[in-house]
Amino acid sequence: MNPDALAPQIAALPATLPIFPLTGVLLLPRGRLPLNIFEPRYLDMLRDALGADRMIGIIQPSDPKPRGKNPPVFTTGCAGRVTQFSEEGERFLITLTGICRFNLVEELPTTRGYRRIVPDWRPYYDDFREPTETVIDRERLLLGLRLFFKVHGLSADWDAIAQTPDERLITSLAMICPFEPSEKQALLEASDLTERSRVLTALIEMSAIDPSSDGDTVRH
Repeated sequence: MNPDALAPQIAALPATLPIFPLTGVLLLPRGRLPLNIFEPRYLDMLRDALGADRMIGIIQPSDPKPRGKNPPVFTTGCAGRVTQFSEEGERFLITLTGICRFNLVEELPTTRGYRRIVPDWRPYYDDFREPTETVIDRERLLLGLRLFFKVHGLSADWDAIAQTPDERLITSLAMICPFEPSEKQALLEASDLTERSRVLTALIEMSAIDPSSDGDTVRH
């Protein structure tokens, strides 16, 4: 992609961003994250986002067992745009589509309960570029994935997986596999798709040998 072609997308990135701290939850560029929102302050956050640029930042608390309403968070997260939305009584069901990662520069005062920050997008402008050439060991990844699914009692359409493009496969597996929060953060902070595939393959292999419990459906 021509660098000039990125200019409109970069220019559309907001100067401030609401953040949604979620332990063990990962959003990556072009990934899709379903969320079930019912806590009052996050209902306010969503309403405000829908009235503006529809952008929300997903970021993990830096303590895996956060305490208090506003726990410390990691310095890197990923912003998503609300691309699907439905209302069911006092809750909203939404889908965020990942747009671009960010670094947290400053947290801003708020009067609405939810948290807002000043993000630094600059280190991650390449998130707008869809990878054209990657170097991943797909054979090793799929071998580890078969063992991982067997250990966890999961089934899969292996023909469909084999035909899934590299980025979509890596992104989907990184987001849905039940890794520890620190491992999810390592996947988020990987420099590019090739590095993320290496981290993902190593985590899958380790989890197949020493399986951990699956995560629950995300509810907030």
